[in-house]
Amino acid sequence: MDHFKELSDIIEAKKEEFFDLSDKIWGFAESRFQEFESSKLDAAYLESQGFKVKLGVADEDTALVAEYGSGKPVIGFLGEYDALSGLSQQADVAEHVPIQAGCDGHGCGHNLLGTADLAAAVAVKELIEQGKLKGTVRFYGCPAEENAAGKSFMVRAGLFDDCDICLTWHPGWMNQVNGNGSLANIRVFYTFHGLSSHAAGAPHLGRSALDAVELMDVGVNYMREHMIDEARIHYAIINTGGTAPNVVQSEAQVLYAIRAPRVGQVMELFDRVSDCARGAALMTGTRVDIKQVSACYDCIGNDVIAGRFMENMDKLLPIDYTEEELAYAKKFQGAITELDRASLKNAAKRIAGKDAAKLLEQPIWNFRVPGYAKSGGSTDVGNVSWVVPTAQFGIATLAAGTPGHAWQVVAQGKGSVAKKGMLTAAKLLAVTAFDFFTDEKLVQAAKDELAQRLEGETVPDALPRDLKPMIW
Repeated sequence: MDHFKELSDIIEAKKEEFFDLSDKIWGFAESRFQEFESSKLDAAYLESQGFKVKLGVADEDTALVAEYGSGKPVIGFLGEYDALSGLSQQADVAEHVPIQAGCDGHGCGHNLLGTADLAAAVAVKELIEQGKLKGTVRFYGCPAEENAAGKSFMVRAGLFDDCDICLTWHPGWMNQVNGNGSLANIRVFYTFHGLSSHAAGAPHLGRSALDAVELMDVGVNYMREHMIDEARIHYAIINTGGTAPNVVQSEAQVLYAIRAPRVGQVMELFDRVSDCARGAALMTGTRVDIKQVSACYDCIGNDVIAGRFMENMDKLLPIDYTEEELAYAKKFQGAITELDRASLKNAAKRIAGKDAAKLLEQPIWNFRVPGYAKSGGSTDVGNVSWVVPTAQFGIATLAAGTPGHAWQVVAQGKGSVAKKGMLTAAKLLAVTAFDFFTDEKLVQAAKDELAQRLEGETVPDALPRDLKPMIW
């Protein structure tokens, strides 16, 4: 039997189980390092399928490693299940209606992402169990991809040291293979400590921590002119020191995200941003505590794996959508902003040229977008890609033009369009893994490419050795 059909049939036979897992994780909507129910659900299911499961690895209560088989090659799937804060939203509703205002929601589709990787692992396991494949299949349950880079701690703990190939994907509104890219990213808390006093009666006795935060932000904003164009620096003032303007604020805190194309560049910018913080503390007579909490590395692409993704994706597309599903997607296209529409039009022009108008008539882009996608964001998949040949792709689970990290993603996360995309991703992951299980030369070629891309560069030490995973 053709392995495409065999693996697809396994996934299709269990699809209701995978839909149930995805929907439950969507409902749990647990954010970074708090994915207790989601990780337990995946762990229990994998154990029921015969996997050996370890939950609570790398000092992360919600991280897990599940494996089946023995020996080489070891092929890993990178699953995620964390949600985003403040994105609670009712399913299938094309207007912003939170389930509970201020609560979390799966605004990046990780309920689909992790479930597809799990489904692929289960399908491959079936062939190993039947003696049709030799080696080890491994599912990595990875917490806190958003903001806290849970995979970085798993890499540091050595959980990928014996892995030969890692595969993953991401939900979105394009079917496209990712290339070399994604920005490296360090997140840092700067906490300033001053002295409180009466702001009118004795201002000379106070030392304002809020003044220090504001001066630091001014310094960093002036710094933007003198850093590489591709770098990005963002900040959020987490603690303003209170709500009373007649009290000099004795404590204030700001969280920074520092990004650049390469992790070494981020580390240099981190030092400069920290100097701005120290300078602000000197100017205001305060002191500053600097606490790094995460480090995402840039993704090292792999053309060997990406090439297999492209070839296999072409065999699995297009997806068979019903008229009802196309109408559903059209409904959600009506819920995006004018800025999102402009971005969608630009994407259509870039991809289809003079036929852009025809492409814009399609509520779901049901074809493989040529070339490589390059993300302007960050992901801890990059940390894995420095130590294991790794690649990822996107599959359409959303109406074309849907903005990421938004309530519209949450609203579509339980729909049949999303689930068809999830199953397609699972099949693509499984059949690509099959290619590497059955071809030692292909595995070696992927490893050789990683070595060539690194050019002798060792894995950067951007994560403080004493830093433990933390909820913040």
